[in-house]
Amino acid sequence: MKYRKGYKYQLAEDEIFYTNICPPENIATQFIELTAGGVLTVKSGYAWDGASGPTIDTVNAMRGPCAHDAFYQLMRMQLLRSLWRKKADNFMYKCLIEDGMSKLRASLWRREVGKFAGFAADPKRVKKVYEAPAQKYLLKRKLDI
Repeated sequence: MKYRKGYKYQLAEDEIFYTNICPPENIATQFIELTAGGVLTVKSGYAWDGASGPTIDTVNAMRGPCAHDAFYQLMRMQLLRSLWRKKADNFMYKCLIEDGMSKLRASLWRREVGKFAGFAADPKRVKKVYEAPAQKYLLKRKLDI
C-alpha cells in the first residue's frame, strides 16, 4: 500500500473556480484541471490540508485554501510556473472575502502566505510517498460449504 500524509479534507464533489490565472495551455492532472482561460476545476476526491499556520479552519476558510493548495501543487509539479504564485495568493484572498471572512483576517492570511508559503510551491517539496509493509503471511481460511 502506498499513501501520503498531511491532509485533513477531501472534496466530495468537483469545485469550479473562475480565476485570472491563465497558463499558456490547458493543464490536467488526476485531481486538478486549469484551462488557458483560467477555469480551475478541483475534482472530487482531491485532498488538501486546509488552513496552515497559527490559525483555525472555519467555514469561510475552505474554498480559498483548496484552490490555493491546487495552484501550489501544480507549481510543485512544475506544470504551472511559479510566476503565478502572487496571483494564486490574491485569488485565495478573493475567495476568503467572497465567503464572508473579514478583510482584516483575509489580509493577514494573504500577507503570511506571501511571506512564508513559498516553500509549498517548490518542486523539491513534493509530498513523500510512504509504503506500508507487505503482509508477511497470508491467512488461509477453510470455506465451509
